[in-house]
Amino acid sequence: MLIAERVRFERLQQIIKELQRHRFGRRAETLPEDQLLLGLEHVEQGVAVEEAEAESVDPERKTKRAAKRRANRGSLPAHLPRIETVVDIEDKNCPCCQHGLHVIGEDVAERLDIVPAQFRVLVTRRPRYGCRACEGVVVQAPTPNRLIEGGIPTEATVAQVLLSKYADHLPLYRQAQIYARQGVRLDRSTLADWVGRAAFLLRPVHERLLSHLKASAKLFADSPKETHGSAGRCACSRSRVRPDQDRPALRLCSRRSSLRRR
Repeated sequence: MLIAERVRFERLQQIIKELQRHRFGRRAETLPEDQLLLGLEHVEQGVAVEEAEAESVDPERKTKRAAKRRANRGSLPAHLPRIETVVDIEDKNCPCCQHGLHVIGEDVAERLDIVPAQFRVLVTRRPRYGCRACEGVVVQAPTPNRLIEGGIPTEATVAQVLLSKYADHLPLYRQAQIYARQGVRLDRSTLADWVGRAAFLLRPVHERLLSHLKASAKLFADSPKETHGSAGRCACSRSRVRPDQDRPALRLCSRRSSLRRR
C-alpha cells in the first residue's frame, strides 16, 4: 500500500508540473491539451484501481460509493432502445400466512450496454428462368448497382470506413487491425481504394457545398499556426476573418483579446 501511495504521489506531482507548464510556460513549452488529458486519464485510472481494491475489503465503503455513483450518474438518453429483464421471486406466497402476494411497486435500474460492431454478409440471389418451349431463352433480373463494382463492401461499410478515418481520426491500418479481430482480412490498400472511390463519388456534394460557400457574403476560415519573424507581427496568430475582398482582412490573435488590421 505504501508503494502504491508513493507511485500515486509521484504521478500527481508530474501532473501538477505539466499543468503549471501548460498554464504559465512559454508557448513553445506548453503541453498540448490532448497530451494533458492523456496524463490525467492515466492518474484517474490508477485512482480507480486503488478505490476498487479498498472497496473489496470494506463492504461499507463499497455501499457508500455505489450510492454516490447512483446519485451522480444522471439519466440515459431516452432514444436508446431498452431491453428489459424482470428479476422476480420464485414463490409468490406470503412467507407468514401463505396467502397470495400482489405487486405494490418495483425498483428499476438502468445500465448502459453496448453491442460491438459486427459484420454481416448480404447475400443477393438472382434466379434465372428458362422456357421449356423456347430454346436459349433465359430471363434474369439485372444486377443491382453497387458503390464499388466488383467489390465486396456495401454503402454502409464504406461510410463506416470514411467516418472512422475522418471523424474519429482512425488510420486505415488500424481499422484493418480492428476488422481482423473478427476474421475479416482487409488490406490497407483495399481500404484506401474504397476511400478514394468514395471521394470521387462525393465530388458533386463537395462542389455543391463549395458553391454555396462562395455565394455567401462573408466567409470565416481557420488557418494553421503561423510564425512571423518580422517586427510588429504577433507570432501566435491562429485564424483569419475575411468579411469580403474589398475590406482589409482582420487577424485574430489567440493571445490578445483585440483584433488588429493587417
